Amino acid sequence: MSDQISMRVAVVGATGFQGGAVARLLAERNHRVRTLTRKPDSERPELDGAAFIAGDLANPDDVRHLFEGATHASVVMPLVYDTETVRTYAQNIADAARGAGVRRVVYNANTRVPEASTNVAAFETRRLAETVLRESLRGSGVELVVVRPPVYLDNLFSPWNGPALARDGVLAYPLPADIRTAWISHRDLAEAVYAALTVDGVAGRTLDIGGSQSLTGDELADAFAQGLGRDVHYVALPPHVFEEGLAKVIGPEGAAGVAGIYHYMASGAGPELMAGDDGSSAEALSVKPAPVDEWVARQPWQIWSDDVAAAS
Repeated sequence: MSDQISMRVAVVGATGFQGGAVARLLAERNHRVRTLTRKPDSERPELDGAAFIAGDLANPDDVRHLFEGATHASVVMPLVYDTETVRTYAQNIADAARGAGVRRVVYNANTRVPEASTNVAAFETRRLAETVLRESLRGSGVELVVVRPPVYLDNLFSPWNGPALARDGVLAYPLPADIRTAWISHRDLAEAVYAALTVDGVAGRTLDIGGSQSLTGDELADAFAQGLGRDVHYVALPPHVFEEGLAKVIGPEGAAGVAGIYHYMASGAGPELMAGDDGSSAEALSVKPAPVDEWVARQPWQIWSDDVAAAS
């Protein structure tokens, strides 16, 4: 499959951070992008080159409309963790992909998923969506590629982390300090999804993508110190504190779903879950994620310093 041929891509989740990064990269490379949204025009993000289709993933007709004329699809689920809702979303997407005859669907699980079942909705609903897509697309001629990223560096360049890094050199995150994590940026996620849409030899595979390094909390702080040119120290934020803060932004149900991952990691279960895979996924996709310190050095951290100065 060649990435030189213009694609028409249905991007599920393009109004969010991960799907938005994919949509922007596709548009930059002159591929046509359509996405489904319930948001009114005034609340839609700026996505140059993307067409917005009003609708809901729960409505099969809306999803079919999104997929009309699509050659490929990139899918990430919204922050919804109700089993039947996610099952409905995944089934509607699979049915629409089959009906449209798309060549390949790339499903971003938005998290690693443990091999064994858990009682964590953030894992199990994403496992369920993958299962529904895989079973429903089997034998249809529609290829499926699944990517499972660990944690996003962009979470640290945010109003919740940026000011503390700029002011105090404090990097607080709800992962135990000894957990090795292959942090990846939204841009490198988009590069991996783009490759999964286009390269040969990955159809049917599930790939644990991630950054080029698996770092402990202290090693992550060292990489940030190198990129920022200042001392940085890591603080393992208690997951319940993280959940309480997130609930103020996305509501208690969504926050509980997201935080379930961090409660699981803090319990000592699956210590290798967020680590890299020795580069096999990057090799399969022919991508080279940036080292953490290089990513840090490229971010405009001064906006947080300016905010701190303005508030003082």
